[in-house]
Amino acid sequence: MKPSRRAVLLALVGILCCLGSYFPVRLAIARHFAPVPKLILVVGGTPDREQKAAQLAREYPNLDVWVSSGSSEAQQIFTKAGINQSRLYLDNRATDTVSNFTTMVDLLKQQHILHVFLVTSDFHLARSTAIATVVFGSEGIAFTPVAAYNPYYPPESQLRMVRDVGRALLWLGTGRTGSSLKP
Repeated sequence: MKPSRRAVLLALVGILCCLGSYFPVRLAIARHFAPVPKLILVVGGTPDREQKAAQLAREYPNLDVWVSSGSSEAQQIFTKAGINQSRLYLDNRATDTVSNFTTMVDLLKQQHILHVFLVTSDFHLARSTAIATVVFGSEGIAFTPVAAYNPYYPPESQLRMVRDVGRALLWLGTGRTGSSLKP
C-alpha cells in the first residue's frame, strides 16, 4: 500500500522537528550541568574581539583564554591588559569561522569543558552562534555569546550564515568542513 502524501509530509515534519530540537536539547543539558563558563574562546579575526576577551579575562581571573586564529596583535593586547601569558593560548589551525569551532571542539572535550564564553564581533555574532549551535551543540558544549562592538562592518548576510551552518552539518556527517569549496 502506497503512503498518502499527507502521511509522508507528516513524517518529514516529524523528522525535521526531531532534528531541529537535537542541538538545543544538548545545549540545555550542558548548560544545566555547567551553568558557568569555564573558558574564554575568542573567534579570531579582528583586534576588537581580543580587547573584549581581555576585558572579560580581567573579570574572570581563573579562566584561560583561547584565541582561535586571532589577529597579529593578540598577544600584545592581552599583555597590555595585564593578562598573565600562562592563561593565554593562541591556536592558528583555523582558516575560517567554521574551522574556528571544529578545530577547538576536541580540545574542549579533552579538557572536559562543557561551557565557554564565545567572544566575537557584534556583526559576526549571529553566524558564529549558529555555527556554535551545530558544532558545540552536537558535542554537548554550551556557550555564552559575548559581542565586541565594531562599528566598521555591517551585519553579515543570511546567505553566509546558511552556507556555514550547512558546512557545520557537513562536518558532523563527514569530519570535513568543505572549506575548500568556499569562494
